[in-house]
Amino acid sequence: MEKALAQKLDAFQKQASVAGEDVVFRVFPAKILALHEQIQLTSLPSSPYHRDQTSSTTDTTVYPPPGAAQDPGAQPQAKKRKTDEGSAPAASGTNDMQYARLPNLVLANKHMATLHANLKRECEELVVLADQVKLWISLTMPKIEGGDNFGVQIQEEVVAELIRSQESAFNLRDAARNDYLARAKICSKLIKYPNVEDYTMALKEHDDNQFYQARQHLVDLRNIYAVLTDLIHKNIAKIRTPRGNNAMGLY
Repeated sequence: MEKALAQKLDAFQKQASVAGEDVVFRVFPAKILALHEQIQLTSLPSSPYHRDQTSSTTDTTVYPPPGAAQDPGAQPQAKKRKTDEGSAPAASGTNDMQYARLPNLVLANKHMATLHANLKRECEELVVLADQVKLWISLTMPKIEGGDNFGVQIQEEVVAELIRSQESAFNLRDAARNDYLARAKICSKLIKYPNVEDYTMALKEHDDNQFYQARQHLVDLRNIYAVLTDLIHKNIAKIRTPRGNNAMGLY
């Protein structure tokens, strides 16, 4: 390897080590405390995660199609879009109801969309931070050889826990899609059968359950940070020098 290239690579590894330790000793503890404080505040009525928000944010009304109130007998007009030759039609920012069988409207729960956006940001941040720590630990692993591999096993276990944490973050981030799909099915039934009160109750119960899960997702994220921090701090000596003192074991 060229000397200049080797120096740049060495600088990258040192930077990754500094960034990884900063995440473990500064960012992870700060995230635990920040999420814990956010969870504690959910008991306040002013919190966006408070259960009383459900009744004021769920709208079970089935609204007529846009424009139907002004002219009930009017038929939906086909939308003419000017496009360049060979180009696809420009995508609109709203749902095109031109060909809908039942064009009535049930409004989305905008408050839940805000909670989902916050959860997605937290999950994405966890994935990025875990990647930094994984890179740091992987770069400190010694070369593969026989004997004195207990510290390496600890490093591998920590990396495996980081991967499991990222997988949990991916699953939590997918909560928004699952919510929208499940809610859409209930809303479609509500539009088709507006006289069935159970669909109205089902929509309210669905949103109430999503509020509960939104708070629980914060608890899950806090616990993930807490477990990672505890595991890494207890085994930091072996993580830094996996083939040093064998007196310390994995907690």
